[in-house]
Amino acid sequence: MNPALQGLLTIVIGVGGCVAYFYFSNIILDKVLFPPRGPNAGRNINRANMIRPWLFLLPALLALGLYLAYPVFETLRLSLTQRVRGGGYEFVGLANYQQMLREPKFWEGFSNNLLWLIVVPAASTAFGLLAAQLTDRIKWGAIAKSLIFMPMAISFVGAAVIFKLIYDTRPSGQEQIGVLNAVWLGFDGGVGSFIWLRLVPGLLLLALAAGAGVLAWSLIKPVIGREGRSPGVIFGALRILGAVLMAGVVFVMLRQTLAVFTTEFPYGQPQTWLTIPFWNNFFLMIVLIWIQTGFAMVLLSAALRGIPEETVEAAIVDGANPFQIFFKIKMPQIVGTIVVVWTTITIIVLKVFDIVFAMTNGQWETQVLANYMYDKLFRANDWGVGSAGAMVIMLMVTPILIWNVYNARKEMR
Repeated sequence: MNPALQGLLTIVIGVGGCVAYFYFSNIILDKVLFPPRGPNAGRNINRANMIRPWLFLLPALLALGLYLAYPVFETLRLSLTQRVRGGGYEFVGLANYQQMLREPKFWEGFSNNLLWLIVVPAASTAFGLLAAQLTDRIKWGAIAKSLIFMPMAISFVGAAVIFKLIYDTRPSGQEQIGVLNAVWLGFDGGVGSFIWLRLVPGLLLLALAAGAGVLAWSLIKPVIGREGRSPGVIFGALRILGAVLMAGVVFVMLRQTLAVFTTEFPYGQPQTWLTIPFWNNFFLMIVLIWIQTGFAMVLLSAALRGIPEETVEAAIVDGANPFQIFFKIKMPQIVGTIVVVWTTITIIVLKVFDIVFAMTNGQWETQVLANYMYDKLFRANDWGVGSAGAMVIMLMVTPILIWNVYNARKEMR
């Protein structure tokens, strides 16, 4: 069948099926089960109105149960079992988790995921906020926003292919088609090399270390009683865990800052960028930052436009400069949107797979948890350990979801 015709039939059948379901289910509800007539007409109307919302939600609940809840429980079951020869499974308890924790590749993926978790949401949100603020001040801001948002239309694999060409390496003596190598060959070890290859990366790493330290302190303050309120046992444990992870990130950033100023760079030689340990993770992160900046910009731009002009005008009358207006007037009013953007990108980062798979396939110390899970499930055919890796990813995402739900309910109250 022609793909266009097949797509048209799918739309017709899908939309028609939904319309038919809602039409005939209402007919059955109102005409057969609870008809609005007779001595119990009032009671039947009330019962029908109570059931009707669940009737509309039923298809979504069935779909969520089939495609979300069932896979979660099945993955949990597989993580506690092991294949046996001749077919079937046997229960092994936490043996798969113990084996996973003994593998260096798991810890490599875990540490890289933490690094992605710190860098990508922070950079994407910051660049998106900067773009939202600046594009609202120029005449051709709409065109600029379209260009910045355009990468969102590109798949992760497509973006990975584009950046793989940017990082391309040809042998020494040949013309370099990779943009990064063409720029690299212009460095010769002078003042410019020191500024761009040592000072700027060192300052960025120190900024990341400082950001992780501030986040660790903000997480641990309620636990040690510095805010006058207790977060509770569950949220307290989650905050302690988050603070420990952030402390680990601070240690890694400081160690790499020292390496930046002590490493001898091979000037004049083309580099295979994706094979340089630690730094190749940043080259991969740039791809996701490039994509997600447009998403952050759109939401934050809408939030900035929603700020009442009276507050800004009052600040100007009081003598506030542009930086004070932005950081002390605008930022506090859009902090809710910033949190939404940050957490959404964080969830995407925790599940990142396509970019790593297409560019390095987890080699050269770029493994992430999703790639580790894929290798175990579909290459090693180790469904037990692979499912255990999937459960770890789900457990890392769950606290963020719980925190979002908690904040949403608190705002509603």
